[in-house]
Amino acid sequence: MGMPLDSRQDVPDEALLALYANGDADAAFVLTQRLTPRVFGLAVRMLGDASEAEDVVQEAMLRLWRIAPEWRQGEAQVATWLYRVALNLATDRLRLRKRQGPPLDAIDDPASPEPGAPERLQDKARTLALQAALDDLPERQKQAVILRHIEGLANPEIGQIMGITTEAVESLTARGKRALGAALAGRRAELGYDDD
Repeated sequence: MGMPLDSRQDVPDEALLALYANGDADAAFVLTQRLTPRVFGLAVRMLGDASEAEDVVQEAMLRLWRIAPEWRQGEAQVATWLYRVALNLATDRLRLRKRQGPPLDAIDDPASPEPGAPERLQDKARTLALQAALDDLPERQKQAVILRHIEGLANPEIGQIMGITTEAVESLTARGKRALGAALAGRRAELGYDDD
């Protein structure tokens, strides 16, 4: 049969994809469990919407399964390829959204007055403020900042994902970080950042 799922945690992504291409469904399960949360994090930050992010992740994974039989090891890392696909899918959705305007269901429900609500409201305010500031960045700066400072990827990998040089990544992230700082500077007290 195949090896147990637990013993596959150390198997590289590319090897799991090759196993899947050869009919091993368990390899697909392990690869999905490993990569989906990371790609979802990227998509939700790009789009600011969990439902749309789930759609992006699902489409990116479907594309990965479709190309699995042709995958040539050594040409690219699976995670890097998947990030690039998800980034492109999210960018396409953002462009479509700009043409169509905001969806009607984008309006938040009123906050619940449960215990601990002030803390949750402040966390939500911080998240919304960051998302709004990210959304105001130029597209490429937003992508670079999310990949570097939220996803924690290294500049060379970001360069591969975005198809640019490491120096260009450094420039985009520096400009994006400065713009975010400027956008959020006037809201520090409101968001509960008194001393940072």
